[in-house]
Amino acid sequence: MSDEMTKIDMAPSSPGEFVREEILNNLNLSVTDAAEALGVRRSTLSNFVNGNAALSPEMALRIEKAFGVDMGMLLRMQAWHDAYSMKCRAGEIDVKPFRRLAKTGL
Repeated sequence: MSDEMTKIDMAPSSPGEFVREEILNNLNLSVTDAAEALGVRRSTLSNFVNGNAALSPEMALRIEKAFGVDMGMLLRMQAWHDAYSMKCRAGEIDVKPFRRLAKTGL
């Protein structure tokens, strides 16, 4: 067996999926009831837990206050998810590496 580490290229879960699975489902909460507990519109929470909206710092704080999940962890999950998603799209972004041109003297 090789000494090289095997890279597992798995997409990270979005924090919305985490909240849906680990909080709402485990507490048997509907989106409507959870939205009321968080003090947000049902559509706002629905968009988040269904992957149609990113986690905002405000929503992360609301989740921390209501359910005791560390907002920093949720925001790191969002950053990891965003970075992975952008890396998957890297081929769509055409930017060349910066090269400083040498100055010519007279």
